[in-house]
Amino acid sequence: MEADQVLSTQIGVTDFVSANTSVGPVPFVPEVRLHLAPEAIALWERMEESSGRSDTAPPFWAFAWAGGVAVARYVLDHPEVVAGRTVLDIAAGSGLVAVAAAKAGARAVRAVEIDPYAVGAIELNARANAVAVQADCADLLDGDGAPADVVLAGDVFYERAMAARFLPFLERARRRGAVVLVGDPGRAYLPADRFQAVARYDVPVSADLEDRPMKPTTVWQLLS
Repeated sequence: MEADQVLSTQIGVTDFVSANTSVGPVPFVPEVRLHLAPEAIALWERMEESSGRSDTAPPFWAFAWAGGVAVARYVLDHPEVVAGRTVLDIAAGSGLVAVAAAKAGARAVRAVEIDPYAVGAIELNARANAVAVQADCADLLDGDGAPADVVLAGDVFYERAMAARFLPFLERARRRGAVVLVGDPGRAYLPADRFQAVARYDVPVSADLEDRPMKPTTVWQLLS
């Protein structure tokens, strides 16, 4: 795709995100404001209508998921983890974690997603919080996240196939010296023996997303 076509597509995506969300504070992380949607199914249907495709990815970017909320809360409460460092938010969704890292004093923040709608949401959310976040549409999981000093991920162990790609990526990042933090609300495929718990929270969540209004969520640090 030519550069001008990419720009045109991204502008259209950003307009869609803006038109179908409203900006408000994130429960449990009120320091951050995001473009959020009230519910998922109708938004997903509108995405498919807008794109003319029936295989559009779910709108993960339109909600504050428990894992990301926990990592964002931890980073804001412990700014020394990211202050003055380069940070990568992988599978960033709305960019909540990236925005929190920027607010906590990270020197540079990159948020990466494979969904163009998420990239559009990240750009809007960085702007809404007056922080600098580099939002990229890319699949980095065959690498090691270099040159980021800190690699952050919220809620990435909910599927077996996804976990099978994420754990080796995170371990490569850890081996080269990066600090690796993951937020997880008890998903089935988190290999807890590879991590150390550094914080636990009861995170308020949308009933449209989870099976209960409060989700116990742990922030895990990957062991050496």
